[in-house]
Amino acid sequence: MHDDSEVAVLRLGHRPGRDERMTTHVGLTARALGADRVLFPENAGQSLETVRDITDRFGGPFAAELTDSPHAVIRNWEGKVVHLTMYGERVQDVEAEIRTAHSDDGEPLLLVVGSEKVSFDVYEEADWNVGVTNQPHSEVAGLAVFLDRLFEGRELDQEWDDADRRVVPMETGKRVVPADDADEHHD
Repeated sequence: MHDDSEVAVLRLGHRPGRDERMTTHVGLTARALGADRVLFPENAGQSLETVRDITDRFGGPFAAELTDSPHAVIRNWEGKVVHLTMYGERVQDVEAEIRTAHSDDGEPLLLVVGSEKVSFDVYEEADWNVGVTNQPHSEVAGLAVFLDRLFEGRELDQEWDDADRRVVPMETGKRVVPADDADEHHD
């Protein structure tokens, strides 16, 4: 989260027409749950624009970027790489080690989230292959659970800078107000 070493999310792979919503949701989840930035494959420009638009409207800091070489991002990462996969070690068995590397040792983390079948070299290059469950599930769910475990719930209370609007928490209904008015509308 923004006071610790960087946490970046790399979306590995994107199938246009099939993955648009899922890739966008990887970025939105990364932003909402404490990552500092997301890197999308170069063919995911629509997801990039959506995430940037949400950041402009609901605040940051958060960066969204395109990369023409996702595998090079992994190879050249100056920190630790966590590959989220249902085939990995159980998150509950490795989360403390990863948290220590990130928080105490100051290691930037790159969280790799696949799309289609992930090549074996990603498994080999990762410092940890982590499964939030060893059952088939969404990569968005895996990312959300992992970020919550990494930040131990602190991400749920983060403040958003330069927001144009804010969601007002309500028991029933939906309310989005200009950011300047948000404090006046709490129930």
